[in-house]
Order: sequence, then C-alpha cells, then structure tokens
Amino acid sequence: MAERAEVAAVYGAGLVQGVALVTFPAASAVFTSPQYYNLSSTQYGAMFLPQAITAILAALLGAGMTRSLGAKRIFLLGLVANLLAMLLLVLSQGAIGNGSLAYLMLLLATTSLGLGFGLTVPALNTLAASSFPERVDSAVLILNALLGLGTALAPVFVALFTGLGFWWGLPLCVAILLAGLLVFSLRLPLRAGEGAEAQGTPALPARFWVFAAFALLYGIVETMNGNWATLYMTESLGASTTIASVALTAFWAMVTVGRLLFAFIEKLFPERRAYVVLPFVIALAFAILTRLQSGSVAQGILAFGLAGLGCSALLPLTISFGQKELTTIAAAVSGFVIAFYQMGYGIAAFGVGPLQENAGLSLSALYGWAVVVALALGALAFVVVRRGAQPVKGAQAAGI
Repeated sequence: MAERAEVAAVYGAGLVQGVALVTFPAASAVFTSPQYYNLSSTQYGAMFLPQAITAILAALLGAGMTRSLGAKRIFLLGLVANLLAMLLLVLSQGAIGNGSLAYLMLLLATTSLGLGFGLTVPALNTLAASSFPERVDSAVLILNALLGLGTALAPVFVALFTGLGFWWGLPLCVAILLAGLLVFSLRLPLRAGEGAEAQGTPALPARFWVFAAFALLYGIVETMNGNWATLYMTESLGASTTIASVALTAFWAMVTVGRLLFAFIEKLFPERRAYVVLPFVIALAFAILTRLQSGSVAQGILAFGLAGLGCSALLPLTISFGQKELTTIAAAVSGFVIAFYQMGYGIAAFGVGPLQENAGLSLSALYGWAVVVALALGALAFVVVRRGAQPVKGAQAAGI
C-alpha cells in the first residue's frame, strides 16, 4: 500500500510540476499585454534567465544534497520552492500598477520555480527509475508523459481563467495542489533505492559530455516551442490569444502523446530507433514554421503539434540511456542532464528577445536558425546510441 502511495506521489508530482513549469510561458500574452504587465520581448525573455540559472545550480548540486539530506527532503524542498513561485506570481497581480515592483516579483517567482524544477525533476526521475528497475526506460517515459500532460494543460487553463477575468486562477490552483502534495508526501519514505544516497559522485566519464551536449541542444529546440510559440502565433501569424494558446497546447499535448506512444510500442519501434528519428521531425516542423504566412493559423497549430511529437521522448530517453550506460555516476545522471537541458533553455528563453529587438530578426527567421540546431541534434543522436546501453566502467572515466 505504501509503495502505491509513493508511486502516486511521484507521478502526481510530475503532473503538477508540468503545469507549474508552463504557467509562465502560457501566460506570455498576459505578461506582454499593455493591460497587464506590458513587458517587452527582451524583458519577457529575461524573466526566464534566473529560472534557468537556479535550475542549473539546483540540478548540479542535487546529487550531493541528496547524499546529505536524502531524496525525500530534496523532493519536498522542490515542492516548497514551486509553491513559493506560484504564490509570488499570484501576488504580483497586485503590483501591476508599479511596473518595477511587479517585474521584481516575477523575477523572484521564476527564480523560485527554477529552484523547484532543478530539485524536483531529477529526484522524480531517479525515484521513478528506482521504483521500476526492470523497466527504467518505460518508467521514466511515463513519468515525463505526465509532466508533459501538465505542460499541455497549463495553456488551456490560462485561456480558461483569462476568459473568466482572472488569469491568476491557474497559479492559485497549482499552489493549492502543491500544498496538498506536500502534506501527502510528508508521511512517505520516498527512498531512491538501496544505497543510492550513500554513494559519492566520481569523475565524469568522457562519454558523459555527449549526453550533456545533446541535452543542451534539446533545451534550445524545446524552448523555441514552449516559450515562443504563443508570441509567434500572435505576432507572425495574426492569431488571437486564445488560438495561440491552442498552438502551445498542441505542442505540449503531442509531447505527452509521443512519450506514451514510444513507451508502449517499444517492441515494434525500439526507443533507440525513435531517438535518432525524432530530431529530424523537429527540424521538419521548424522548416514549416519558417515558410508560413500571416493568417496560416491552422498550419501553425499543426506545425507546433509536429514539433511536440519530435520533442516527446528525447529528454526522458537521454536520462534513462545515461543512467544505464554511465554506471559510475548513475545516481547523478538525471541532475546533470537536467542542468545542461536548462542551459539550453536559458539560451533560447533569453536570447530570442535581444535578437528580435537589437538584431531585427523575426521569429520566423529565428525558427530557420532553429532548423540547424535540430539537425545538429539529429547528428548527435546517432553518437548517443552508437554504443548502445553498454555500461561505462571506471577505467573509461576521465576527470573534469
């Protein structure tokens, strides 16, 4: 019974974390609207920089903190940080008349969200893998599918609450769910497997940097969809805010569908085959986006859905492949991969705004450059799967 409760807590937290993570980009139209926060593209992009920095630091330090504090405490700390982020976002609504104060509160909120994401997600991946050691790939894919489901629901709820006249209803609901998860999880053991917390982290194997580079490039291509889809739909294609939310929902919904699909058809279409195909699906979606004209709203939604399918299984499979292959640092792989993913997230989240305002590049042009990144990701995918799941032993480790 206790094991079922732990599984429910882990997978439930994945779902709620997904909603929390996309609450900010899903509300991009609110943040840039003159009626609300009136942020420029650069200010909007910069809002995610502290999130990326704190997520990277939390993910990198998470393995050491887990050894000293335990997986359960790290998980709970992550939930508290997420809860604080949602509360700050709700409270910032009262400071809209004071632009500087409102923006400061938003920066503090994304800082807290980055800390929560960086602590919670690696812990959840490790706990899920530990709960199902014979089906690690599927366990991690399903966890990330639930996280993806949460990300798909966020723009739907933002649009719903905005239509009702209080968009901040979503972060308020997420805060309530996080508080409930905290209370529910306090009584659970939530251990990451026997001996996992007591192991030290040895030098990183040279092979690790292949996974790190893949995670960084993946972070860029995912964020080009997750953070900028809504603004692309409204600015480049002339879509309404509601329709733009549909495009973002299509992206995250297909991320979820793809993760579930590849978890259940692994015998017909092995994960490693999917891994080398999916980056080229992303490249195709970006190529379509560069050619769309104003008014091509339906095509834009379909293109973002295709991009979501391409992104779907890549990050969770990178984590599970790394955990199986890099045995000398298996307990820390999830955190390290998330850290490099967040570096890519930061590059795309912050970099697009200045390129638009200072270099004069349109989002359509930037999606053209993203095609190149997706193709590089595809080439690197072949390097990741080249060795298969053969463990990297101590003799193959290289210092950092």
